[in-house]
Amino acid sequence: MVQHVSTGSPFEERIGYSRAVVADGWIFVAGTTGYDYATMTMPDSIVDQCRNALSTIADALAVAGSGLDDVVRVRYIVPNAAEWPDCWPVTSEAFAKAKPAATMLSAALQEAEMKIEIEVTARVRSK
Repeated sequence: MVQHVSTGSPFEERIGYSRAVVADGWIFVAGTTGYDYATMTMPDSIVDQCRNALSTIADALAVAGSGLDDVVRVRYIVPNAAEWPDCWPVTSEAFAKAKPAATMLSAALQEAEMKIEIEVTARVRSK
C-alpha cells in the first residue's frame, strides 16, 4: 500500500507531486522549500527558510507515522553554497538524535527567492 501526504502547497497540485510518499515502511519527503504554506510567504533569510522547510518536513513525517528522529538520509540543495554554513545550527539541532547520512548540493532552485530545498528519507516508526 502506498500513502500520499500533502501539505496543501499549490505547487503539489500544479506540478503533480506529493510532499511525502509512504511505501514499504519508508517515507520519502521531497520538494520542501522555505515557504510558510499557510500564508504562501517566503522569508528572506536562508536560516528562516531552513527552519520552515524542516517544520514542513516534520509535519509530513508526523502524518506518515514518523518524525525527524527517524530520518536516515537528508539532501540539502542550495543555490549559494556560501550561505549553507548559516543553516548548520538549525540542521544539527533538528537531526541531533537521528544523525542521518547527508549531502549538500549547490544548484538553482525553481524560484529565485528559494534559498534552500530539503528532502529526506525516513523509516515509519515501529509501534
